Amino acid sequence: MGQLICVTAQLGGALFLRTSLRRLLPVAAAVFATAAAGTLPAGAAPPQAPPSAGEGHRPTAGGLSATIRYTEYGIPHILARDYASLGFGTGWAQAADQVCVLADGFTTVRGERSRYFGATGTTDGSLSSARTNLSSDLYFAGVRESRTVERLLARPAPAGPGREQKEAMRGWAAGYNAWLERNKVTDPACAGKPWVRPVTALDVARRAHALAVIGGEGALVEGITAARPPASNTAGRGADPDKVAAAAREMFDERNATMGSNAVAFSGRATANGRGLLLGNPHYPWHGGRRFWQSQQTIPGELNVQGASLLGSPLVQIGFTDKVAWSHTVATGRTMNLHQLTLDPADPTAYLVDGKSEPMTRRTVTVPVAGGEPVTRTQWWTRYGPVVTSFGGDPLPWTATTAYALHDPNARNLRMADTSLALAKARSTKEMADALRRTQGLPWVNTVASDRDGGTLMAQAQVVPRITDELAERCSTPLGRALYPATGVAVLDGSRGDCALGRDRDAVEPGIMGPARWPLLADAPYAENSNDSAWLSNADRPLTGYERVFGDIGTERSLRTRGAIEDVAAMARRGSLTVADLQRQQFANRVPAADLTVDDVVRACPAALPGDTEACRVLAGWDRRMDTGSRGALLFDRFWLMLQRESRGAGLWKVPFSAADPVGTPRDLDTDAPGFATALRGAVAELRAAGIPLDAPLGEHQFVVRGGQRIPVHGGTGTGVWNMTVPVWAPAGGGYTEVRHGTSHVQAVGWDGGRCPVARTLLTYSQSSDPTSPHHADQTRLYSGERWVTARFCERDILRDPALRVVRVTQ
Repeated sequence: MGQLICVTAQLGGALFLRTSLRRLLPVAAAVFATAAAGTLPAGAAPPQAPPSAGEGHRPTAGGLSATIRYTEYGIPHILARDYASLGFGTGWAQAADQVCVLADGFTTVRGERSRYFGATGTTDGSLSSARTNLSSDLYFAGVRESRTVERLLARPAPAGPGREQKEAMRGWAAGYNAWLERNKVTDPACAGKPWVRPVTALDVARRAHALAVIGGEGALVEGITAARPPASNTAGRGADPDKVAAAAREMFDERNATMGSNAVAFSGRATANGRGLLLGNPHYPWHGGRRFWQSQQTIPGELNVQGASLLGSPLVQIGFTDKVAWSHTVATGRTMNLHQLTLDPADPTAYLVDGKSEPMTRRTVTVPVAGGEPVTRTQWWTRYGPVVTSFGGDPLPWTATTAYALHDPNARNLRMADTSLALAKARSTKEMADALRRTQGLPWVNTVASDRDGGTLMAQAQVVPRITDELAERCSTPLGRALYPATGVAVLDGSRGDCALGRDRDAVEPGIMGPARWPLLADAPYAENSNDSAWLSNADRPLTGYERVFGDIGTERSLRTRGAIEDVAAMARRGSLTVADLQRQQFANRVPAADLTVDDVVRACPAALPGDTEACRVLAGWDRRMDTGSRGALLFDRFWLMLQRESRGAGLWKVPFSAADPVGTPRDLDTDAPGFATALRGAVAELRAAGIPLDAPLGEHQFVVRGGQRIPVHGGTGTGVWNMTVPVWAPAGGGYTEVRHGTSHVQAVGWDGGRCPVARTLLTYSQSSDPTSPHHADQTRLYSGERWVTARFCERDILRDPALRVVRVTQ
């Protein structure tokens, strides 16, 4: 009996110590059978008892160790006694699933892509917008040379990272290295490659920093690394305000169109049992270093959370506990601003502040290049940040009189993991709001949350520059007066000391917005975001009064936002909601653009396609969904895409947008506009030229290939579908033959009267990028069939999994 209890305890369960002997015997037998079957790797220690409750937060006295219990679909449940050991188990398990993607990302933040892949090779865009390996390396080498991350690690909390995060990063690096040392890489993407090598805790921190600045410095790498002083003293032509504003709008629209998310929280007033519900649906890349990875992380008595992390992150970033659940959506707050510099007439590498000349700081970096000479470049930095010579792809010329400096407050932010950890420890949405205020670590996302007591939260708790509307009005340059109203990006007069950003009393550091200014909605019947601003988080309780840098108010919403608000508002009114209702919403695949326009399209179709009745018949019979079996969905999808290009958003609707009816307008498609017929004819011709029948089921031509097999994919993009799929169009290959971005880690979470959350999850692209892994496409097949994984959170559910595999890893 004593031996049996010991085995049960090593699997993490004080809960199971109270279970009857009759129920324990099959569990113990299964554990022993699993170990006998050889599931422990060579050299791994057998499972041992975890620490008792209350010990988990203490630093490890000896070596690092963790117990990893794998359940179906390769989801690890990592049990450790402290944060360093938790990071150790997480680093090991992430390496086992994603070693090549991780190694590629560490090559990026080391500034070594050109050394291994050539200077002209292209990055996957995971950690910056750099178009070439060389520009990526020049930027990240500059971060290394300046010791930016080392300085951030040395800052005391809350301005710098907390001890738990540092311990987790240290442990993650040790776990990743231990896996590399003891295992052979089988993924053909990096097997035997010299760039797959051990990492340090500093490398892990640098990767976290790269993610923090991806919406600021990381978005403008080309403009930073290409900045050069003017070759002569001639004034030159300055920036064109209208062109820069248009380019910036396009850049931000593209980011929200492809890197968005949905999330909705329902309060107890809308649910069947009076407890909260959360549906989280991040839209994120299916490939590369910004993939999510699932796990449960447990330190007995200290932490117990299940959810998803971005690769290389030691802690869960979105997820749920027995008390709360949360997700994030890409926010509209601008994580950067520009300062227009007035240059010293005697030196274009010095600038004036209140009439005094201040020299720029040179960062000269050298990047090794495969098969060629090293490249040496100089970057130019100011008190505000780096000099940048393009924005959104449009020039910001550095002339003899003027230059532009980029200010990104997240270049000083290494607090994201502290915020994630604080959210996981919260016991209510009120405590979650307090955690956001205390840590202030999220660079570019909103937080949508619910709790088991029925509370809801939508908080735009972003780290954004302290640009008040008053400051922008007082200090904007002509470029800023065009850019700020259109995009929220301020361009301030850098020559005036009274235009400094200042400090809010509740901010953890100068120059950022304090929590009192955040858009925040608490305890509404529903709180929803689909990447528009916080204004219509609840259409009955619109948020106003926040500064333009956070987003706009009273402007046209995207079709996805409009459709989402229609759906979730109707759900809240109906009430008696359960997790099953969230699951139905996720895969409803309703097309808001179709509901608004298909009747008009069908009526106008014969005139646009004289003598060609097939397309009109197909569109009339379409079910207005983007299911894999929907016939006509592909035709409408291609038509709508072409219509957007033809109209460029202008003259599309007969009834314009009205702030008095933001969900119902604009509406009534203008089928008399010349772009309508052109787009419809173009879509028909395109499909026929590719040999694709107009009435083909969507899944026959929107798919991914895994293991040589086609897996149909549902969902869509610009038509407003909740379940976003951003596919790659390759008609010669059969249609949409891969997915770039879209629905990624989905969680539908609620609570009943028991101790365990009621959760269904799905990782659409599966746990592993390694084609030799059994978990390379298993959840992708589930996603194709609109099926879910029943989350195993409590010990009884973990231990009952027939696929349970236990691995004990030690340093």
